[in-house]
Amino acid sequence: MAGRIAVGVGDLAVSGDAKDELVTFSLGSCIAVIIHDAKAGVGGLLHLMLPDSALNPQRASSQPAVFADTGLPKLFRGAYELGAIKGRLKVALIGGSQVLDEGGHFNIGKRNYAAVRKILYRNNVMVEKEDVGGTVNRTVGLSVATGEIWLKTNGANLRKL
Repeated sequence: MAGRIAVGVGDLAVSGDAKDELVTFSLGSCIAVIIHDAKAGVGGLLHLMLPDSALNPQRASSQPAVFADTGLPKLFRGAYELGAIKGRLKVALIGGSQVLDEGGHFNIGKRNYAAVRKILYRNNVMVEKEDVGGTVNRTVGLSVATGEIWLKTNGANLRKL
């Protein structure tokens, strides 16, 4: 069934159906990793919460998308299974705000962002677009057909990324 696929916190979705739109809501310190291969017609979206599965290995085995180090491989493998090729993938990063941690004591958003960038760098994957940091919540969507990414922050109009 094609249409809007909502990706929850600590979850991911990959699609090869041009009619699909992948969307995730209210990214705060979480990071959305969006991938798209135009030639294969494959898109994916990961909504990760935390940087490192060592924080909770048991949860990582049952919910790998919660963590950067276990969610990213699952996202990319899912796209490859649908015909995506690493060298053609366009990658975007959204989120990583400092919303609930106003004093900056935990810096979860910054730690999530740093973990994702480090993993991607180690795997020779370049980021094409990003909208990260600050103190706003973000909602983001990907059109599987076109690779177009739209973004909405609280108090602002919808815009293309």
